[in-house]
Amino acid sequence: MRARYSLYWFTLPALAVIGLFFIHPIVLTFDMSLTSFKGIGEAKEVGWRNYERIFSRERYLREIWLTLWYTVIVVSALTVTGLFFAAMLHRLPLIRNFSRAALYTPAMMSFVVVGYVWQFLYSPLNGGINVALRDLGLGAFEQNWLGDPALALYSVAFTQIWMFTGFTCAIFLAGFAGIPEEIGEAGRLEGATSWQRFRYLELPLLGPSITVSVMLTTIGTLKTFELPFILTKGGPDGATRLLSIDIIDNLFGQYKFGFASALSIVMLVIVLGVAFLQNKVLRDRENAS
Repeated sequence: MRARYSLYWFTLPALAVIGLFFIHPIVLTFDMSLTSFKGIGEAKEVGWRNYERIFSRERYLREIWLTLWYTVIVVSALTVTGLFFAAMLHRLPLIRNFSRAALYTPAMMSFVVVGYVWQFLYSPLNGGINVALRDLGLGAFEQNWLGDPALALYSVAFTQIWMFTGFTCAIFLAGFAGIPEEIGEAGRLEGATSWQRFRYLELPLLGPSITVSVMLTTIGTLKTFELPFILTKGGPDGATRLLSIDIIDNLFGQYKFGFASALSIVMLVIVLGVAFLQNKVLRDRENAS
């Protein structure tokens, strides 16, 4: 009994760190969200007025929708592309190490560097993408990739997908490495094609890897800020103005600390809610398979 209770003492340092650096700041942020504090002077209590403003104005509801839609695009694409490259490299061991390093390199680059490089590539005049289309005789497909409200969000999303495909690929390759070779051999002996082995043998066993990949990419994408800010600064016409951009703008641009705190709490609730729902659905799927 004493040994069992002594184990709880070892959790106290971790609980103290979580309480001090996670729970305590959230409590302070929520407390500030109920004020109209502007960084100086006395914080005036306004109750739930900041939250009423968020959920009563179409602008902020649109930003929440854009953030969720952007996350769906990025997470879905990252899951599919990462799984595709991982499946290919799993079957090509001779080039696996080199290709894995090449795919993962963008994920190790700075958001600022990636943002400015792709800003040049997306340039409507002499950007790399339009020049390449022109040289290939596909000039009819040239676009103002970041200046067209109908394309801007998808252009920013593509940049993030390009940047983190190697990250999800590495997660899935780790999942493939954990699948016993006997399962693949049994499938080959039964005459199963490569697609059939992937669909009916490997994919169900990749459930834990899919859960980890989707959870990490979802949380990271929901709170993404750097790429949309560098590439478009929320434009054009608010087409890429995600919730994170509005939080930074209210905090450091307009010094509306109280309102920015309310937006932050809303984002936190969205992240926790989506993560909890995803975890439940994916875990149930793992158990069912």
